[in-house]
This record gives sequence, C-alpha cells and structure tokens, in this order.
Amino acid sequence: MAVRGRDILIVGSVALPTAEDVFRTISTILGNRVKRLPDGETGARKDWIQWQQHVVESHSQLTVATDDADRRAEPRARDAAHVVMEFPPSYQLADDVDPKNVAFANLGYADIALESYETFRRLKSQGDVPEDMRFQVSLPTPVAFLEHFIARRSQATVEGPYEARMLAEIREIGQHVPHEELAIQWDVSKEMAVWEGVFSIYFEDSEAGIIERLARLGDAVPETIELGYHLCYGDFNHSHWKEPEDANNLVSVANGIAAAVNRPIQWIHMPVPRDRSDDEYFQPLNKLKIGQETKLFLGLVHHTDGVEGTRSRVETAEKFISDFGISTECGMGRRPPQTIPELLRIHAEV
Repeated sequence: MAVRGRDILIVGSVALPTAEDVFRTISTILGNRVKRLPDGETGARKDWIQWQQHVVESHSQLTVATDDADRRAEPRARDAAHVVMEFPPSYQLADDVDPKNVAFANLGYADIALESYETFRRLKSQGDVPEDMRFQVSLPTPVAFLEHFIARRSQATVEGPYEARMLAEIREIGQHVPHEELAIQWDVSKEMAVWEGVFSIYFEDSEAGIIERLARLGDAVPETIELGYHLCYGDFNHSHWKEPEDANNLVSVANGIAAAVNRPIQWIHMPVPRDRSDDEYFQPLNKLKIGQETKLFLGLVHHTDGVEGTRSRVETAEKFISDFGISTECGMGRRPPQTIPELLRIHAEV
C-alpha cells in the first residue's frame, strides 16, 4: 500500500509568468507538503543553462571558436533519433589573453535570486507562503556551462574562473538571505550525460572528475544552508538525451556524492521515466548509501498518466526503498502553463 502524504520537491523551473505566481500557486495547492520553494526560473531562465549565452557573448576575453570539432567530435544528444537539439557556437579564449587573467563578472544568478527572495519574504509575511518554508535557489553546475558553451581547448582554463564566480554569487545570496530560510540545489544534468557516454568533457577520468567537482560545489555551500542535488537526464521537447537503462548510474553518482561531500546533504533527486514501473529500473536503489540525513526524491510524477501511473511507479519503488519523497523528473518550465495546476494536484493526491 503506497504511503500517502510524501514530501514533495519542486525541482526548479515552473512555467508560470512570474516568481510571485509560482510561490502563490505552489503554496496554495501543495501547502506544507513542500519544504522549499524555487522561484520557477521564469523569463529568460526557462531554458536552464541557455540563458548564460549573455555571459559568453559579452565576455571580452572569449571569442567564437572557428572550429569546435575537438569539443563535439564524439556522439552527442543531437545525433539521437528522438532528440533534435540546437547548440550555440562554441567560445574559446582569445589569442591575446593570458590564461592567468581570465575572470568572470556578474552571471546574474545572485541578482535574480535576491529579487525573487524579496517577493518570497513579502508573501511569507502576508501568510501566503508557509512560515517554515525555505527559499530554494537551483543552479546549473560549471560543467554544464563548459559543455554547453566552451570549446574543448579552453575548458580547463575557463572552469576555475567560472566556478569561482558562481561560488561568489552563492556567497552574495547568503549575505542577504537568512541561512535558515535558504536552500541551494545543484542541477546535475551534463555530468549524467558524460557519465552515460553521451556528452564529453575535457578531463580524462570523467567519473572521478565528476564526483570531485560535485563534492567541491557541495562543500562550498555553508552547512547552515540546506544543500541538494538534482540528477537529471534532460527534458528537451520532453525527451531525454538518453533513456536510462535503470537507476544504476544514478545510484553510483548519488553514492559518490554522499561519500565525498564533507557536510550534510539534505536531498538527492533522481528521475524516473514515465514507462518505467518495472522492478528492473528501481532494483539498484537497494545499493543506495546516502545517509539518514539525506532525503531521496524520486521524479516519478508524470502529467500524461496522472495519479494512476504515478501510484504504480510509487508502489514499485517501495519494493526497494521505503523512505522517499516525490517530484517530477525535471523542471516544469518547458511545458504548457495551463497544465501546471493539474500537475501539482497530481502530486497532492499521491
């Protein structure tokens, strides 16, 4: 018998007009079933990492790479029959730039987060958002930026400065948002694609390099701020860049993160494809080792088969793990806005 009233995670993006719409809609439909509220990544951020195009276009030390074959020679998602993706131009370090002088200015994440927080704080003071709710900031990793925008020959040079700026923006957010109200989530999509052999990246030992980087990002978040990881297989046109064979690689990444991060992790999220309610998909969860302080969220809520399909996936998952929350596979930012209330109500009924 499925457990009702499980905790709910809103992964990040929500296809509503404004952050206030997101905060009000989720709070009204889900109430205290949700512990953290993202701002929905509305406006320019609805397509996730793509909005960082402004960073590379305006960067005086970067130039469009005339030949990016070194970055895109290996099989990529756009070669898959079921996915047609458009990638932006690759950028490389300009010839006259000393690598030691590479730096990034404002990425925009802190600015938008602090603007959204003011709306969050106002709604909480009015009683429209539950008093114990945290403000969730979901962020792509630096590897996502590298893989999406930077030519292979320049990735090693760009990674450190971009990561440093991203962490500076987290510190800026933490200076203005009370830590007891704040949660940071790292979105781990490009890393999963590298792990699966679909995308590629500049460092050779990709699996060890991924865990090292994800741990470093987690440790950079103060322990007084909640920390989570969203493992993701993408949702471009509601398709994955690869269908996971089962949860085995997700469990491997989760276990690696849990062992390497030196602070508590409050949650880890894993996607569950709509057509996987079979034992084989969930069985690797038997090997999950993430610690009692870490909540597992399974992204098994799908709009297309509603409450019945979601309950079927929940019941199969319960054969292998009992304590988990529920969510969608990925953000809700790329779906028709009119479907959002119904999708949230499916969460509420499971």
